[in-house]
Amino acid sequence: MNVLHIYRTYFPDPPGGLQEAIRQICVGCKDLGVSSAVYTLSPTPKPLEFDRPEAHVYRSRSWMAPASCDLGAWHSLTQFSRAAAWADVLHFHFPWPYGDVLNLLPAARQKPRVMTYHSDIVKQKLLGALYSPLMRHTLATMDKVIATSPPYARTSEVLKANLRPEQLKVIPLGMADIDQTLPLAPEGSALIQRLGLEDKPFVLALGVLRYYKGLNTLVAAAKAINGTVVIAGSGPEGEALRQQAREAGLNNVVFAGQVSEPEKMALLRHCTAMALPSHLRSEAYGMVLLEAAIHGKPMISCEIGTGTSFINQHEKTGFVIKPEDPAALSHAANALLHNRGLAETYGMAARARYEENFTDRIMAQSYHDLYHEVCRKRPGTTGH
Repeated sequence: MNVLHIYRTYFPDPPGGLQEAIRQICVGCKDLGVSSAVYTLSPTPKPLEFDRPEAHVYRSRSWMAPASCDLGAWHSLTQFSRAAAWADVLHFHFPWPYGDVLNLLPAARQKPRVMTYHSDIVKQKLLGALYSPLMRHTLATMDKVIATSPPYARTSEVLKANLRPEQLKVIPLGMADIDQTLPLAPEGSALIQRLGLEDKPFVLALGVLRYYKGLNTLVAAAKAINGTVVIAGSGPEGEALRQQAREAGLNNVVFAGQVSEPEKMALLRHCTAMALPSHLRSEAYGMVLLEAAIHGKPMISCEIGTGTSFINQHEKTGFVIKPEDPAALSHAANALLHNRGLAETYGMAARARYEENFTDRIMAQSYHDLYHEVCRKRPGTTGH
């Protein structure tokens, strides 16, 4: 069985949660006999093809990216068609409007197609309205559309309005476990020492610094947090957040910058809790919450009607608070920073919930079965 994943960006370009989700699907399905490839665009696409441990990657040049929508040129059409010819199943990842254009090509129309619906289009209201007819056509052509959590399937107006009930399926995203008995890499240990975090309880925020992450609320809350706040990652909101911290005279907010994988592992192992204060539905799932759960860490997230409250359950695995509420965020952070027993209890529950619901094996088996299902229902496409 050959599956081609289609999304606007992929490793080694700067990572985000959605790219990591694709990687985890590829890794998990590999053990079940599924060969994966990824079709993507990149501002620096050389080499145009290369192998990664989880998948073969096909790339074309991203000529521009208005409203974070990477657009390709003629080569992207021919490169996509060549990649699609290899595949038994095309796996689109939404949102990426240029992917809807690729879906119109003959190379796509003759293949079984599934789509993982990661997020509604939240910010770009005008562009969303212009794009709506094409989006509705794309959704109608999919053999299956996958929501990543039951809450998102229930609350997305787009999914409710545009899909037949038999088209929609829920498969929660999962993540591979980590051997936490292994010693930290020197690179990770060096970061902890450099930031002065060896014996210091701290709340960690991790990921791309985007507008919907609610990190301005975390910085605002830091004044009342009796402990350290570490913000790791880079992105368009980075400088604004640093300016906010400077103007507030905060000395307990540490900006770690972009971190490597060993450095990320070190931060996850040493932190007291994970904070994901995203306040908009663009945060549809929260892969960093899974990373926290794997490490047995309690979580703080906001109730926004998405998968974040499916992963993190209020007063079971952490706290689910009102969005954009610095007082509630500081209260939750202090409760975990200064009550080790509570933090450990919630952390153990988070780990148990991960093992029951969110392992890569559970997710991969669900996708494996789905790929074979859509092939069986398409005459002449049985997979292999």
